[in-house]
Amino acid sequence: MLDITARNNGSIGSNNEASADLRGLVKDAQSLLTAATSLTGEKADELRARGMELLDRAMGKASQYQGQAVIKSKELAETADVYVKDNPWRTVAAAASVGLLVGIYLGRK
Repeated sequence: MLDITARNNGSIGSNNEASADLRGLVKDAQSLLTAATSLTGEKADELRARGMELLDRAMGKASQYQGQAVIKSKELAETADVYVKDNPWRTVAAAASVGLLVGIYLGRK
């Protein structure tokens, strides 16, 4: 159980970095495209092309991070499955406890 927590804490930092990286790429692309709207001619075409390139990179990174998230969620589901199979009575007790707490909470409303 401690192993799962340690792995999750490590991925939180990488998620924040990924989010910041994507936000930075999108902001750069937005600023280039905004600057391109006020210009005409070859310079505007160059800025638009660079902006589109940045957006394409951001989309590529987003799909990469999505793939990593899917893989990580499958690993966590596998770990949970193994834990439940190894500790069935603990799992039943935990589920019953949560059910009892939810029942008490809903019963008071």
